[in-house]
Amino acid sequence: MPRFLAAFFLTPALALTLRAADWPQFLGPNRDNTSPAVVEPWKEDLKPLWKQPVGDAHSSPVVADGIVYAFYQPKGKNADALAAFDAKTGTLKWEKSYDRPEYKPPFGNGPRSTPAVSGGKVFTYSGPGILACWDTKTGAIDWKVEPLKEFKTGNPFFGTSTSPIVIGDKVIVMVGGKGSGVVAFDTKTGKPVWQALDDPASYSSPVWSHDQLVFLTGANLVGLSDKGEKLWSVPFEGRVGKGAFSIIESSATPILAGDVVIGSTVTSGSIGLKLAEKDGKFTAKEEWRNKALTCYFSTPVVVGDRVYMVKGSTTKGQTVLTCIDPKTGKVAWDKPTQGEFHTALLRCGPAGKERLLMLDDAGELTLFEPDAKEFKPLAKSKVCGKTWAHPALADGRLYLRDEKELICVELKK
Repeated sequence: MPRFLAAFFLTPALALTLRAADWPQFLGPNRDNTSPAVVEPWKEDLKPLWKQPVGDAHSSPVVADGIVYAFYQPKGKNADALAAFDAKTGTLKWEKSYDRPEYKPPFGNGPRSTPAVSGGKVFTYSGPGILACWDTKTGAIDWKVEPLKEFKTGNPFFGTSTSPIVIGDKVIVMVGGKGSGVVAFDTKTGKPVWQALDDPASYSSPVWSHDQLVFLTGANLVGLSDKGEKLWSVPFEGRVGKGAFSIIESSATPILAGDVVIGSTVTSGSIGLKLAEKDGKFTAKEEWRNKALTCYFSTPVVVGDRVYMVKGSTTKGQTVLTCIDPKTGKVAWDKPTQGEFHTALLRCGPAGKERLLMLDDAGELTLFEPDAKEFKPLAKSKVCGKTWAHPALADGRLYLRDEKELICVELKK
């Protein structure tokens, strides 16, 4: 296997100097929906260890060094707020905010993007496109920039949603527009370091290998070096409507299963690209395409030689948990869930002994055994109200948020 594939998703390159049990960014420490925590089946309904009220958001909580961070719009204010809570007790340590103009996109006014914690700082990207750096100890804002204004590009229909990724001394986000599809900013100053692509922004978030970033933009699946050089690109987009009424809907984060990159959208289905490297040159060959695998904004999870994903649609209905072969895109089995638009997946446990947690948008949490032949549930419990936010798992505790509260649920014995 090429070096860049063997190294995919290793966090040392991200310079995240945090404990292995942390969940410091979107989709966890490795951006692959994975935690080493062992979760055993529970026999009774799970009860919250603590709860705290928070403002409007679809942003997910993150956990670093015993602190949980929540990013939201404070009630009754045109502002973005970041709050820090003690992970064990829920005690509020600080809450800071900055004012911004009124912003009212569809489906809630709060942020969608999930913060990233690195080097004693928290990086946030708000719905109207404000990128900010906060101090983890005090909440003081070191710098704040507005990439959409700076690069003269428009905001996606549902608001900026891509979650920032930190690589060394750069924080990288999708901005969109000619020459600014993806932009890297200096973590200390907020000044642009490099710009790449002409692609429109999507609602997806990037992942990283030792050799490249992988983005699902509004137009392509694409690989970039950490200097912004385009390594490969394959057209792949998800849109709803036609002509002037056509809007981008690409939202799921791309994943790597072995040497196959899988991208998914709610309208175009899923695609599997086999990556190869020779003499420093990269290629991405389409291995399969399955239009029925319509992920919306749930990110698939790899377990062994299978991928588990959640199919959905842009109309209210029922999401479907699906097990596929990542080499062919063929479906092994389907299982309807209680989710209407969204169901989040999270892999837990050591290699060879994995289990999967599934949180649907009705607030129902299910633990199940990965199996190539059938769905094998182990435990189920109502844990929160309606939610589109992805949960975080750290030190045996599940952190999640619904429309009103940040919630901590103890999963370890």
